[in-house]
Amino acid sequence: MSGRAGREPRRLTRWWRRRSLRTRLTVIAATAIAVSVFVAFQVASELMDWELRDTTENQLRADSRVLATDAQRAGLAQVQLPPYAESGRLVRVILPDGSTRTPAGQPALPAVSEQAGRVAQGASADLMESKDSEEGYLIYTLRAGDGAVQVARAADDSPINRFGFGMLLIGLLCVVGGALVGRTVARTGLAPIDRLAAAAVRVAHTRDLDAYIPDEGGGEIRRLIRSINDMLAALRDSRRAQRLLAEDAAHELKTPLTSVRLNVELLIRLDRRGTLDSALPAESRTRLLNDLGAQVAELTTLAAELTDLARGDVSDENTELLDLADVVVAAATRARSRVPDIEVALDVTSVWVSGRPAALQRAVLNLIDNAGKWSPADQPVQVRLRAEGASAVLEVDDAGPGIDAADVPRVFDRFYRADSARALPGSGLGLSIVQRVVDAHGGRATVARSARGGALLRVDLPAAAPPAPIARLTAGEDTGVH
Repeated sequence: MSGRAGREPRRLTRWWRRRSLRTRLTVIAATAIAVSVFVAFQVASELMDWELRDTTENQLRADSRVLATDAQRAGLAQVQLPPYAESGRLVRVILPDGSTRTPAGQPALPAVSEQAGRVAQGASADLMESKDSEEGYLIYTLRAGDGAVQVARAADDSPINRFGFGMLLIGLLCVVGGALVGRTVARTGLAPIDRLAAAAVRVAHTRDLDAYIPDEGGGEIRRLIRSINDMLAALRDSRRAQRLLAEDAAHELKTPLTSVRLNVELLIRLDRRGTLDSALPAESRTRLLNDLGAQVAELTTLAAELTDLARGDVSDENTELLDLADVVVAAATRARSRVPDIEVALDVTSVWVSGRPAALQRAVLNLIDNAGKWSPADQPVQVRLRAEGASAVLEVDDAGPGIDAADVPRVFDRFYRADSARALPGSGLGLSIVQRVVDAHGGRATVARSARGGALLRVDLPAAAPPAPIARLTAGEDTGVH
């Protein structure tokens, strides 16, 4: 039984949630008016009942005083009682012995109460009481002579009933009117939302992100429309960025794929003719296979960088408090293992940051790889890390030819490669990934000319307080890693 009772409210809640906002507003408006009319009816009924009762009591007191004056003059047993007029007041005389006198033909009143009897015996001067019977009476008892007189009136609920019927009609009219007004107001107030919904449906069907929803209405409606327009603008930018990424990727993949395809076709054609050995001496064949291997490696690197860049962010990795010096050392170790000829000189100091270790290591590795392409064989890539104010500053410089002033604004653009770098391996994505990682960590990446004449790439990241145990351990000590 209790389970069924519990399901009913949930069913009602589900029904209510399925209703449209316009229907909800209409129901709420009608309900509010109905409740207001009911409360007003209750208050007005109480006030009217109190007023009618007060008027009746005053009339009973006045009639009782007149009857008591007559009874004192003529005596309770001889006073002439007014004839019953078929309606209105009723009278009764209580004699000293407890018996009563009433006019001929008058309906019987309820028996004299004990309190009214004490009034007749002189215990009190008067008494106003209600008698609940088949027909309710309001009876006033007043001491007169050796007894008492009583004047009563039957309770008349007809004015209250007529008033209630009138209030019911008014209430129904108000509820209907309130529902209509609520419907109209909801339709008018929700018209901008209807247009907004229609625009959203149109965008979903046509895939036209260039749509613009007119800024109308006010308050919450205007903020909602502006938010939708901002979202459409963000989606346009995202789609434009995806299109550019796809176009750039296709362009960058075309050259190595064409080279691989031509070399493979040459090998296949010579092999089918049976002239592979004669047409390609061992030295040429080795050079061609090495070229193919280099092109496949370039494609592999490009595919990995495209995958990393296409993710758009690095939010899939948890942020943690880490020592950036450890990240730099690990990146330098990876760079040496990938290109044994590269020489990396480290000058790093322990600086704590809040970041994503894998993403930061990838960014540092790209910086070192980029510097390694330009640095002469006898000149190491210098990597420096230090704390500077509230920032962790990482600098990577090489002794290469440096970056032309015209190329500086576009160094971190994806797929951008300076004319002097066309002959070198690479995709033009490495520094773009660095920029994205640095931006995701709230930092800044810049480029300048180093003191050695090459390029100086600098990354500023917000520094963080080291963990408490580490802070105690290294207090007053040099934490540099060389």
